[in-house]
Amino acid sequence: MGQGSKKRTVLITGASAGVGRATARAFAREGARIGLLARDEDRLKAVRQEVIDRGGEAMILVADVSDADKVELAAAQVEEQWGPIDVWVNNAMVSVFSSFKDMTSDEFRRVTEVTYLGVVYGTSAALSRMIPRNRGIIIQVGSALSERSIPLQSAYCGAKHAIRGFTDSIRSELIHDRSKVHITMVQLPAINTPQFSWTMSRMPFKPQPVPPIFQPEVAADAIVWSSHHRRRELHVGIPTVKAMWGNKFFAGLLDHYLAKKGYSGQQTDELEERDRPNNMWHPVEGDFGAHGRFDARASYQCNQLWLAKNKWLGLGLLATGIGTALALSLRDRLQE
Repeated sequence: MGQGSKKRTVLITGASAGVGRATARAFAREGARIGLLARDEDRLKAVRQEVIDRGGEAMILVADVSDADKVELAAAQVEEQWGPIDVWVNNAMVSVFSSFKDMTSDEFRRVTEVTYLGVVYGTSAALSRMIPRNRGIIIQVGSALSERSIPLQSAYCGAKHAIRGFTDSIRSELIHDRSKVHITMVQLPAINTPQFSWTMSRMPFKPQPVPPIFQPEVAADAIVWSSHHRRRELHVGIPTVKAMWGNKFFAGLLDHYLAKKGYSGQQTDELEERDRPNNMWHPVEGDFGAHGRFDARASYQCNQLWLAKNKWLGLGLLATGIGTALALSLRDRLQE
């Protein structure tokens, strides 16, 4: 059952595909009881079986996270059957690949309601239960785009920035109240998920995650690890670290760089299908699994994540390396 002997209760939003689905599988290997929340019941049934096959238990919760009442009802259903929710993972999202000038107000509102307000509603449902018990972990699935926005995804970038601001505020309130409830963000790089096959797009060519691309299992590993450790924030992948720090020091240069490279970087060389289904207001039919169509280009390895999880060991190795280099340099000078 993984770290510790207690069978934990976990609720994951956006659990039917992509990062949410990979995360459900990862928690299942610990023997967790998992509430699977998403809009597509058929896909949730498939995920439930995957959870069972890996040693966990699962409950299907058909809901749209933009409906606060349904999110609250889902939380109540999980606790009625299994007791207190130990870990809540806010992962659900929708986006649009489009210049802002071509977007409608309804589209912008929808992305905001799902990607940002869905996190607000999930956090509210979790905290209303965790705070009285003085325990629990909330994980916000973030993105490098919560720090550095890119063109053609203004609504999504705005929502991810909002999640970060919201989370920082709530964290300070929890600290003020001396609460033992922990809230964290896991900031992800480009991940190979089905969103690039079903997200609404006005780009001339099919969308892609900006390389380098990682498999959703990398994200799932980071999320599950974060549920066992009280980190303020976990950055996954060198591209995320570069985006986070680069924007602090070179924001103006990045504006111009992305104006030049940010359009082509988000598109393949395949022409987009103009009328393909998208998941903006309704799920796209079919079982898309956890992976997108970029398996040949995506990596299961993330050395930076290992360093992030073992930061003190990494700093120790770095210090040892620097010390050794200085010692060798001093020895060579003494021998001259």
